[in-house]
Amino acid sequence: MLRISALRLLGRRGASRVSLSEDFSLRHYSSGPLGVRGDTHDSRAYFTTPIFYVNAAPHIGHLYSALLADALCRHHRLRVPSDAATGFSTGTDEHGLKIQQAAAAAGLAPSELCDRVSAQFQQLFREADVSSTDFIRTTEARHRIAVQHFWRVLKARGLLYKGLYEGWYCASDECFLPEAKVTRQPGPSGDLCPVSLESGHPVSWTKEENYIFRLSQFREPLQQWLRGDPQAITPEPFHHTVLQWLEEELPDLSVSRRSSHLHWGIPVPGDDSQTIYVWLDALVNYLTVIGYPNAEFQSWWPTTSHIIGKDILKFHAIYWPALLLGAGMSPPHRIYVHSHWTVCGQKMSKSLGNVVDPRTCLDRYTVDGFRYFLLRQGVPSWDCDYYDEKVVKLLDSELADALGGLLNRCTANRINPSGIYPAFCTACFPSEPGSAGPSGRAQAEDYALVSAVATLPEQVADHYDNFQIYKALEAVSSCVRQTNGFVQRHAPWKLNWESPVDAPWLGTVLHVALECLRVFGTLLQPVTPSLADRLLSRLGVSSTERSLGELHFLSRFYGHPSPFEGRRLGPETGILFPRLDQSRSWLVKAHKT
Repeated sequence: MLRISALRLLGRRGASRVSLSEDFSLRHYSSGPLGVRGDTHDSRAYFTTPIFYVNAAPHIGHLYSALLADALCRHHRLRVPSDAATGFSTGTDEHGLKIQQAAAAAGLAPSELCDRVSAQFQQLFREADVSSTDFIRTTEARHRIAVQHFWRVLKARGLLYKGLYEGWYCASDECFLPEAKVTRQPGPSGDLCPVSLESGHPVSWTKEENYIFRLSQFREPLQQWLRGDPQAITPEPFHHTVLQWLEEELPDLSVSRRSSHLHWGIPVPGDDSQTIYVWLDALVNYLTVIGYPNAEFQSWWPTTSHIIGKDILKFHAIYWPALLLGAGMSPPHRIYVHSHWTVCGQKMSKSLGNVVDPRTCLDRYTVDGFRYFLLRQGVPSWDCDYYDEKVVKLLDSELADALGGLLNRCTANRINPSGIYPAFCTACFPSEPGSAGPSGRAQAEDYALVSAVATLPEQVADHYDNFQIYKALEAVSSCVRQTNGFVQRHAPWKLNWESPVDAPWLGTVLHVALECLRVFGTLLQPVTPSLADRLLSRLGVSSTERSLGELHFLSRFYGHPSPFEGRRLGPETGILFPRLDQSRSWLVKAHKT
């Protein structure tokens, strides 16, 4: 989606100011957390990415947005394991002047250009194992119906009028700009030319009659919404930013362009001389996917969580909620905002030749590996840096060595020759540290491990609720290190299955380690679905035992029977994750050149 700023409005504003009626209030808005553990309301959840503009091939920033939404969606499915309870949409934004111009320059019809680039996004998301339930294109008939209905609702409620807009317009960014957002830079001929202060793209002076939305009337309702729900926009710095924007006047907003100038779009109902502006068209996609304008959308909309990049925050946090309130609906339940990716400290740019191809990364690092890297290293509050060595170091350390090594140790034939989940001995590892008899072998650090892993699912859920997936993965990684320390501390390879003294403790050490691995595999499913599937399959965990509700960590320690004790492990699944510094010669060659 594209940026737009309001302009100076000339001439009459049409009808007099419309007062905010009860229909514009927040009566339907609920500030409670989205259903997670034991929900008291509808357990549905609807996650969305932005729809991506088809002016260029996808890059890792697009994939990052999709993976954040995918992880949130998959984690919700672990909590509420029903396909009917979770929706997840992504797609492509295919209208607008820039598409119209790019297609003409390429000698293509706009539809041909859209088909080509949209297919690239769809292929990338399939390869990256993005589990969306809908991929929407704004050129679809269902979307045109939804957009024109939404327009008619706004018109019927007195929120649209015709007026004269005059000011700077940036065709590259598809947005109007006030004078304060325009600067002068030397052009190709050396003369100073007006450009956008934010993007550096050229701007031109534009004057035309368009339809205007009465955005100025929604400043107070938007403030009420955000002050009433501090988590409406997450992370907090972005929530604060939007409230700061709302301290300033909100000018009314142009929502159409002349059809003679912009024909590649959706016509204004009843006025073919005007085309609905691309960003309004694009935002309505979130409603189209859930069935708008049919009544079915009403059961999904209150559960909506948008995942967006910070560059389109004003769209989603001011314009979109205002339009929704104007149409008699509540704002989105949550707006999760993330920052951008740089490459070796520099902004990704075609001119610098440093745009990272996500499909190449998926091939180099594996799908699970690159998913893990982006979600482990990406911090939504600030820009994150990508470089090849960082990826290799992280994946080798946390997936290949720590997690993969732990699984190999606990399932190796030398240590676990029977290939089963060994029995847990309560005498060796009693639930109360002070109650250990002569058979007690557990140490204080072992009880700390059990406590850490027992509370890990709740800790991870809290991090997901706060849009801190990187912290969830950091918590899992910390427990993996603790578990490796537990195994190293008790060295099961030095114990003897034939010894009546060693055997109960050897089985207990392996039982605890395998239980920890089962928790890690369950919690990693939203981020590394294939890797987690291989891990859980190796442990003999069936597909019906992989939700959070079925976790029941270390039941025997807490005095309950364990369904896994004595169960045969699953078949050998090979190396869980290959070490990249040994298997990827391209990186070594790159250093030499």
